[in-house]
Amino acid sequence: MILDGKKEAALLREEIKKEVFFLKKKHNKIPSLAVILIGDFAPSQIYVRNKEKNSKEVGINSEIIKYPKNISEKEVLEKIEKLNNDNNTSGILVQLPLPAQINKEKIINAISPKKDVDGFNPINVGNLASGYKSIVPCTPLGCLYLIKKVEKNLQGKHAVVIGRSNLNGKPMAQLLLKENCTVTVVHSKTKDIKAECQRADILVVAVGIANLVKEDWVKKNSIVIDVGINKVGEKICGDVDFEQVKHKVKAITPVPGGVGPMTIACLLKNTLECFKVR
Repeated sequence: MILDGKKEAALLREEIKKEVFFLKKKHNKIPSLAVILIGDFAPSQIYVRNKEKNSKEVGINSEIIKYPKNISEKEVLEKIEKLNNDNNTSGILVQLPLPAQINKEKIINAISPKKDVDGFNPINVGNLASGYKSIVPCTPLGCLYLIKKVEKNLQGKHAVVIGRSNLNGKPMAQLLLKENCTVTVVHSKTKDIKAECQRADILVVAVGIANLVKEDWVKKNSIVIDVGINKVGEKICGDVDFEQVKHKVKAITPVPGGVGPMTIACLLKNTLECFKVR
């Protein structure tokens, strides 16, 4: 089973669109997402354009706030504070990476937890780790959505997450724990990553090493979610050797067209949830 992220993202966007339409009819208000884009980093510009396009498609207002690369940290923090206090703004996102003069931690901490659609604010991180209701980072949320398309009940499954980043690995592990999985997180200091992966019913890979996971790394009939995006020559590939692995497993995400589309769809979902809470 090839997990089609484009198809599943389209279905999720359709659900969001219906709910936004209903809320507009009932309250005469719609969610609004403010995206701060600093500099001219090409991948960020493409990603932000896709966010804007998808937002409009589901009826969410999208405001793109562009700053030059040499903008001061103080100006960005002041803008975030204004957006925090703006009743018309449902969600705030600052596109990463940031230029060297701007401290990422300060920016993330400055965004109100109630408008933190990325789920990176420490309060949201802490709520997720504690098992409380929280805004969940978009990529892990999209991964879980795809996993549950294959298996609705994950209780007792052994899940292995390769990577321990704050953006993907750690929140992914917390989400799987909430589903009552037994979770192992492996990383660059793990002694035998391959052996750990071979035990996984669910394997989520987010390390940024092209084709790292081979056929003999995976368990038969497991679910493999590939978060990696790597460029090899002119081709884009994931962290999993897709052609080798796809014949052995129960389900796998392709790259591109797997987790990527789900990330933006889950961002819209988070924006809607922030709007509803407010």
